[in-house]
Amino acid sequence: MMDKIIQLSLTHRFLVLILTLSIVALGVFLFPKLVVDIFPDLTAPTVTIMTETPGLAPEETELQVTFPIETAMNGAANVRRVRSSSSLGLSVVWVEFDWGTDIFLARQLVNEKLQTIQENLPPSIHQPMMSPISSIMGEIILVGLSYKDVAKNKQEQMERMLNLRSLADWDIRRRLLAVSGVSQVVPIGGGVKEFQVLIYPEKLRHYGITLEEVENALRKSNENFSGGIYFESGQENIIRGIGRIKNRADIENSVVTLREKVPVLLKHLADVRFGAAVKRGDGSVNGEEAVILSVQKQPHANTLELTKKLDEILEQFQISNPDINVNSHIFRQSDFITVAIDNVKKSLWEGAILVFLILLPFMGSLRVTMITAIAIPLSLLVAILSMYFFKLSINTMTLGGMAIAIGMLVDDAIVFIENIVRRLRQNEQQPEQLKKDQRSVIFHACMEVLNAILFATLIIIVVFLPLFFLSGVEGRMFQPLGFSFVFALFASLIVALTLTPALGSYLLSDAKFLQQDKDPIILRYFKWCYHPILNLSLQFPKCIICFAAIVMISGFFLFSLLGKSFLPGFNEGSLTVIVETLPGTSLDQSNVLGKMAEKILLQRSEVLSTARRTGRSELDEHAEGVHFSEIDVRIQLEGKNREQILSSIRKELASIPGALVSIGQPISHRIDHILSGTEAAIAVKLYGDNLDTMRQIAQQIREQMEKVDGVVDLFVEQQINIPQTQIVVHRDKASQYGLQVEDVASQVQISLAGKQVSRMMDGEKSYDILLRFEDRSRDNFEAIGACLIDTPSGKIPLSQISTVRKTMGPNIINRENVKRKIVVQANVSGRDLGNVIADIKKMIAPLNIEKNKGYYVVYGGQFESQENAAQLIFFLSILAMGCIFFFLYMALETLRAAVLVIANLPLAVAGGVVAIFFSNGILSVASMIGFITLFGIATRNGIMLVSHYQYLMDHEGKTLYEAIYVGSMERLAAIMMTALTTGLGLLPLVLEGNKAGNEIQSPMALVILGGLFTSTLLNMIVIPSLFLKFGLSQTK
Repeated sequence: MMDKIIQLSLTHRFLVLILTLSIVALGVFLFPKLVVDIFPDLTAPTVTIMTETPGLAPEETELQVTFPIETAMNGAANVRRVRSSSSLGLSVVWVEFDWGTDIFLARQLVNEKLQTIQENLPPSIHQPMMSPISSIMGEIILVGLSYKDVAKNKQEQMERMLNLRSLADWDIRRRLLAVSGVSQVVPIGGGVKEFQVLIYPEKLRHYGITLEEVENALRKSNENFSGGIYFESGQENIIRGIGRIKNRADIENSVVTLREKVPVLLKHLADVRFGAAVKRGDGSVNGEEAVILSVQKQPHANTLELTKKLDEILEQFQISNPDINVNSHIFRQSDFITVAIDNVKKSLWEGAILVFLILLPFMGSLRVTMITAIAIPLSLLVAILSMYFFKLSINTMTLGGMAIAIGMLVDDAIVFIENIVRRLRQNEQQPEQLKKDQRSVIFHACMEVLNAILFATLIIIVVFLPLFFLSGVEGRMFQPLGFSFVFALFASLIVALTLTPALGSYLLSDAKFLQQDKDPIILRYFKWCYHPILNLSLQFPKCIICFAAIVMISGFFLFSLLGKSFLPGFNEGSLTVIVETLPGTSLDQSNVLGKMAEKILLQRSEVLSTARRTGRSELDEHAEGVHFSEIDVRIQLEGKNREQILSSIRKELASIPGALVSIGQPISHRIDHILSGTEAAIAVKLYGDNLDTMRQIAQQIREQMEKVDGVVDLFVEQQINIPQTQIVVHRDKASQYGLQVEDVASQVQISLAGKQVSRMMDGEKSYDILLRFEDRSRDNFEAIGACLIDTPSGKIPLSQISTVRKTMGPNIINRENVKRKIVVQANVSGRDLGNVIADIKKMIAPLNIEKNKGYYVVYGGQFESQENAAQLIFFLSILAMGCIFFFLYMALETLRAAVLVIANLPLAVAGGVVAIFFSNGILSVASMIGFITLFGIATRNGIMLVSHYQYLMDHEGKTLYEAIYVGSMERLAAIMMTALTTGLGLLPLVLEGNKAGNEIQSPMALVILGGLFTSTLLNMIVIPSLFLKFGLSQTK
């Protein structure tokens, strides 16, 4: 079949050129339509269920809400993990499905399960809601809003921040949500406006009015109504009643009841004001109070295009609000994407240029070089077309796959054209009567190397197939890289089979250099150097084989010394600094500590800006308390050592009293969260039942981990007891007043916590109307006991039917797979992840945690994923070796020849190991995949040599020694060119591996480059020696 493709390409060469131009035009047309992103979509199919539980403490939230939801979700199909968090007034349950599960099917399953438990949930809670579908890389931009001028006093500042938050909620947020591709906009800071009706309990007693009467009066005073229609003069008229509250005066003048025929209005009983709802979160930009909007995108949305649309809206808002400072550059994922994509593109172009510069001196002709080099853009365009039709995005991984393949894209064309030129040159040296038709020479020259090229390329493609069996984050990360690599390489094979012969017949017909029976200067130099080395290897084959064995053993020894990690560190250009203080700390105090952290950061020359979010916004998908602050820091290192900068920042932030600090990066944190549910590289998960016991064990684990070198940002998840004031209702005393527990509960909730009884409409805006006691009647322990409760016989203090006591209770309860969980988390600095985890396990083992029945530890985070990926890659490597051997046997047709070629692979591995050992000494998943790739690439040279030996013996009648000598010298040019083009094509990725976008591809490129170096050098002496010693004198 392949011979017919070559024959047709030569016969219909003009058609081949037309098809080529068509592919170029289509590729150029479709390229701008591809989605651009930083990484492939890493979003695990996860459904987040949020349930507001007003007034419920964490224990009640866990027992009454979280546990029933968890139990239902654990029975759903394809669920791999259920995590939850129960805090004051909020339950969050994350239902994680198997990778590959359709997110819409997952949401449907969750919705069906929620319907089955709806009746079992407390009636006082809000209905469980599923959060919008967002990408894990979804937070694409943070927008900070603040006033340009300074407020005169605190009261004015409070009012301004209320107005600013209202503007953010009802104007900017709506505009941003209207943009296609935006899934959620989460504002934090300022204050949510509401009308507060603050009741004076003594006035209720004076007028003899119950709290329920006030609630009903408020609700009934705020309603529009319809009177139907009537007809007048043949025209229809609508009767519309207007009764909704429009302003504070309307609320104040709402009648509650009559006393002695005099209306008692709400203003007689309460103070009505426009204020801020109870804040559970706050924000600041560069240390100044601000409202921050987090804009999240939908999966598969084009981040760059979406950011442009958002910028247009923000610019319009800025023009119409000149007194407000709109800062949209405190965090922008598009900045990182642009830099990363540009870096990978730069590496790709530099690799292509280096490949061209290598080809030119070896080919000795610009025509031949152009015929060969044209395979690069054509193969890349075919890969781009494939990505378009398979709906893949342009990202650092797909571009990285092309960058890794850049040098290999010309390999097939090199072998074809090198043999074509050699045979054409030989044909030109023949007498005129013996000369063959040029097309016939080209055809037979292609057929001579076709078998070797075909199987060599197929082997490289096959060794990449294991990437498509990787699961989890590593699978989502590397599969697009494998896809672009395989399609580009396969396209290069098609180009070599079709366009290379066609262009050769066009451009080499009158080439004068074919009449010269001399190789290019550089090739003659290489042959001059190689000649004595080859002679020595053939004279002393045993010594060469022993030397190869020593190299192989040394490589395996160094491999055992390598450290381990999951993924290389990213260079995102921004940091995420987590500052936690003790749970129970007030929001005001957390703001003070957060501002201290911002001040420290802003004093550093590397820090460009900071944006702090303390606590939780009303729409956030987490249950963190007000003790938790997340600071997004934009940095510019300008050549400074990143690890040293981070170490220095950690030391400076350690001066903040009572604060635990963790430093990471936005995308890295999100990947960690996918892996373990925590934003750290190491997560030691302690499971159990009793929180007090778990806290003690977790503290012991922390103390042991603190002794391990390389552990930084170490702290125990803040699940501790905080002060509680409990109201224990005495049923016997309550029954004497005709009260049920529910009666007491509803009144206490309204009096102390407050209740939204209605909403005031202001055009398209709406504000809650909150009813509760005024502050002096609810803000201290004595006031709670004195809280007046309505009974059928009058008002009584709460203490008369209950005991009000101070105690302690958990601030938050986290669970995973129906067990309570506390995480001891840490990051790693200065050492590799694998050795740090090994030391941690040794330190924790003596604690013998399992002796406590029902308590156990699981090591999660990047380590768990690295271990699973390493096991799978090891298995896939064996499978890849089997596939390589199968194709070698098919290509070489003898078992012995296949064994001789595959025996060279350990030499390639040794080179890759040495390259890692003398760089950073850490073996990551990317490096492992680099080794698999190396197997296929290193096999190519062996096939080229051995297949040519066989050809010379079978078709030209040469002896074994002659075939080895002549074959090695004749294949030197092709092998050196393919090795140099592949190696130099990877060089930019290796040299610029610390730049954004190159972090993952660089370890792969380093392994391939190191292995290619040793395998090429040793191939040219080891395979001749092995074939001379163990090869067959006659192959067929």
